Amino acid sequence: MTVFTQFWSTYGSVVQFALINMLLGISIYFTLYTGLLSLANAGFMAVGAYVSAILTIHAGTPLPISLLAGAFSAGFIGWLLGLPVLRLRDVYLAIATLGFGEIVRITAVNFDKFSGLTLLGGAQGLDGIPKLTTPAGLIFSLILLSFFLIQFHRSRAGRALAAIRRDENVAATMGIDVAGYKLLAFVLGAFVAGLAGGFSAHLTRFVGPNDFTFSAAVNILAFAVLGGTAHWAGPLLGAAILTVLPEALRFMGEYRGIVNGLILVLVILYLPRGLFNPKWLTRRKEAGHAQA
Repeated sequence: MTVFTQFWSTYGSVVQFALINMLLGISIYFTLYTGLLSLANAGFMAVGAYVSAILTIHAGTPLPISLLAGAFSAGFIGWLLGLPVLRLRDVYLAIATLGFGEIVRITAVNFDKFSGLTLLGGAQGLDGIPKLTTPAGLIFSLILLSFFLIQFHRSRAGRALAAIRRDENVAATMGIDVAGYKLLAFVLGAFVAGLAGGFSAHLTRFVGPNDFTFSAAVNILAFAVLGGTAHWAGPLLGAAILTVLPEALRFMGEYRGIVNGLILVLVILYLPRGLFNPKWLTRRKEAGHAQA
């Protein structure tokens, strides 16, 4: 057995969960980068997970198509939700989007009762979902989204979102379609969260309503809080740390949750912009130009 094979057999699931959480970090980055405090990502994740699972179980749809269908379904729901709720701001938007997540979860619990169909599995959830056998799709999705974000920041849409975050009233006077670009960010975040939900369902071979509670929404937000939102790499770093850290602290038993919370508090107090500092990148570029 090679070193890599031994490592993967022991930590492969942790690595794949870290990749899924990185996707969730990207999903919330879109909204936070625009200045929107949304807690709907767990709900969008649920939509993607259930749609993908139902298609593979009941329709025998190939996994890539099921994953994309789940992501597009979440994006469509995000568009429908965003039309009314994006008129709200700050904590009011957070409460409204959190309420959406609870609606999705409660619907998943009771759908079989009021519809007479056994699609969602009720409170017991769905099991026996075809397993994700390779992380290639996860890695490809993450790389593709990273390249997309690099180009997106340089685009007119990326500059518009940054302007809205600074001051949406000023952005409106500059001729920026504030409502349209907010909706774009919201839909993009929903799409990526739905994709992450599909991957999660096929990795664990199970999806249930208890996977998408309030704590799931807060955990996704914590990825961005820890890593920072000044650059898209921040939530990815935060997601990786908050996924790996509990495993590294497993020897501490029930106290590892306390350590996680303590780390978040210390970061908020002493590094309010998160662990990732975009100035590191500019310094490297300046150093490279100086050497040239």
